Amino acid sequence: MDEIRQPLEPKLASLPDKPGVYLMRDTNGRVIYVGKALVLRHRVRSYFGETALRDAKTARLVADIADIEWIVTESELEALILEAQLIKRHHPRYNIRLKDDKRYPYIKITMEEDFPRVILVRQMVADGGRYFGPFTSSQAVAQSLELVRRLFPYRTCNREITGQDRRPCLYYHIERCSGPCIGAIDRDDYRKTMDRIALFLEGRQEEVLAGLHQEMETSAEDLKFERAAKLRDEIAAITQIIERQRIVSSHLKDHDFVAFARANGDACVQVFFVRNGRLIGRDYFVLGGTTDASDEEIVRSFLVQFYEQSATIPPEVVVPSDLDNLGVMEEWLRQRRGSRVAIRVPKRGDRRQVLELAQENAVETLRNLRAEWDADRSKHVEALTELQEALGLPEPLGRIECYDISHIHGTGATGSMVVFAQGAPSKGDYRRFRIKEAKGGDDYAAMAEVLSRRFARARAGQNADTPGARPNRWALMPDLVIIDGGKGQLGAALGAMADAGVDHVPVVALAKREEEIFAPGNDAPCILAPGSAALHLVQRIRDEAHRVAVSYHRTVRRRESTRSVLEDIPGIGPKRRQALLKAFGSIEGVRQASVDELAAVPGMTRPVAERLRQQL
Repeated sequence: MDEIRQPLEPKLASLPDKPGVYLMRDTNGRVIYVGKALVLRHRVRSYFGETALRDAKTARLVADIADIEWIVTESELEALILEAQLIKRHHPRYNIRLKDDKRYPYIKITMEEDFPRVILVRQMVADGGRYFGPFTSSQAVAQSLELVRRLFPYRTCNREITGQDRRPCLYYHIERCSGPCIGAIDRDDYRKTMDRIALFLEGRQEEVLAGLHQEMETSAEDLKFERAAKLRDEIAAITQIIERQRIVSSHLKDHDFVAFARANGDACVQVFFVRNGRLIGRDYFVLGGTTDASDEEIVRSFLVQFYEQSATIPPEVVVPSDLDNLGVMEEWLRQRRGSRVAIRVPKRGDRRQVLELAQENAVETLRNLRAEWDADRSKHVEALTELQEALGLPEPLGRIECYDISHIHGTGATGSMVVFAQGAPSKGDYRRFRIKEAKGGDDYAAMAEVLSRRFARARAGQNADTPGARPNRWALMPDLVIIDGGKGQLGAALGAMADAGVDHVPVVALAKREEEIFAPGNDAPCILAPGSAALHLVQRIRDEAHRVAVSYHRTVRRRESTRSVLEDIPGIGPKRRQALLKAFGSIEGVRQASVDELAAVPGMTRPVAERLRQQL
């Protein structure tokens, strides 16, 4: 303990007796833990006490600490807010964290528009829109949007709405759009529909029904029988949905029930969303870094990370265990919601029953997830072991990188780098390359260029020593490099890697025709057994590299085509080009637009619109 503590003693001695956030860094300057404290001096120094070091997780953390810094705040509440932001920014490995939180989608109503749309987005921004989520399943979101659109038709196009279009689109005819473009619905009525959608997504179907009943009666009294009949059908559809939703309690209103299960270092949180006494939905979330963490730590960390990004917070959150500094957490939630939020730990009654049901679902979800993970891990281990043995490699294969080149007759050449870690795609490490030097469809030169640039960045990343900076992913070295191609591409890759000083990394080439693997120094190719796990793995890696290269190539070609067409027209600069494509979606959409529609695009003028129309 003394050996660990001694280099840090000056920092520990200067800790203030104030609230704040502390960051612990390793020898590479990476943030490995972020915490908050009411009194920084007491909390940080406690990590180095004999009692704390008996805890396995704390002992591992302390052993990795090379530096400590802190930020003083005005209050513990301010520290809580800052802690959540820093965890999200640095992803410290010793903190409990939501796994893959970036994948969670949201539903957004674009209320900043006169005629809003309902769309799926990946993050919330302060743009005036209304957000709902996060959701763990994009498929579930898509299904919800389809249901909402069937009940309350809305526009999905991004064109400017004037109400004076001559004809509507197909969606109007199939009753999936209310037709604001042709003036079939005015702005006020359209936004009433958006308000109903918002209530529906919040689980307040009864309020939607009450409004629809009132409007139906008014329409009938005004002899608008067609409108009344349509409202009647909407009421029937919503009533059917409500009947399918489970009534958990007539005494409960709006609650989130948070329960979790843990086993062998894994933790799964289950959230039940209850609105007006009905269970309107549930989601699960997987947590990492929970080994040796207390139940209270898991609950607190989840609440902070989930509600820091959640679009909706109910007036009451029900949890399975007591939290330290409960008042601070409630005040933070109150600030985010805009009104009071209570955190409850029920011992009996309806709340306890619903919480136990959520707990049972968390246990079952974690059991199913672990079965899937174990099956995948077993397959990956088998494939990696087979491949290692087939190639005669001395070291196990952890990180595999695969490279491919894509072009058409030498134009728009692109390269891809895909990464598989422990047999599974690591998409955050994928990289795309625009070929800059190799000309005329020279695949060998293009491959050499890609490898040279990749490992030049690796050297730069390894040499960089910036305290506080995120780890440079380029600096991670592969255990195996796979080249999509034959002996020619293999030779080009070997030359580039030798020049970059990484000739110690094993390299092979995978030829598509016979699925032959060529290795340096071997004239005869390695043939993996048909149907083997190793062959399936390398095919999957190769196909993924090909997909990424082709996809990027198409993007480049599309950009170049767009640029060449519009840049030839006087008066169309980058901003106008971007505005036109945003308004009409594509060059073809621009071609089909009228002069009036072109002139209505922000930044356009009528003379430029007329010139554009003539030349397209």
